[in-house]
Amino acid sequence: MLSHVGKGSRPRMVDVGDKPATWRIAQARSCVCLPAEVAALLHEGELLTAKGPVFNTAIVAGVMAAKKTHELIPFCHSLALDDCKIEIALNNDHEAIIDCTVSVTHKTGVEMEALTGASVAALTIYDMCKALSHDIVIRETRLIRKEGGKSDFHA
Repeated sequence: MLSHVGKGSRPRMVDVGDKPATWRIAQARSCVCLPAEVAALLHEGELLTAKGPVFNTAIVAGVMAAKKTHELIPFCHSLALDDCKIEIALNNDHEAIIDCTVSVTHKTGVEMEALTGASVAALTIYDMCKALSHDIVIRETRLIRKEGGKSDFHA
């Protein structure tokens, strides 16, 4: 049964009023496939574009997005996040791997915040590097793990 569907198949916010606040964590990952020439520039050090340093700007954008998830995704609860960390690493396949880990002590989980943070960080890398190439592909965004709440998940 879908939790965001109520009587008469109407959309609704899930009522978490009676749930206890517990510690919860979620990690999401986005993968940005880069052309070799763009990846080479990023491997040489922090690529500085007219908009700023690519990875550092993507980290800031991802954290900002995670904090505003409730403004972007209908029915997400407003959460005061305890922590949000974004790490970006280039692998040997010319991919920027973005991991966003979010934690909170609350009545609801933070999967959507982690997914939003990773997604916006990936979009920021695309935006900042598109002047170099439009052959950039954001391949996937997925939940890697979540702990706390009803059940844990590990990909």
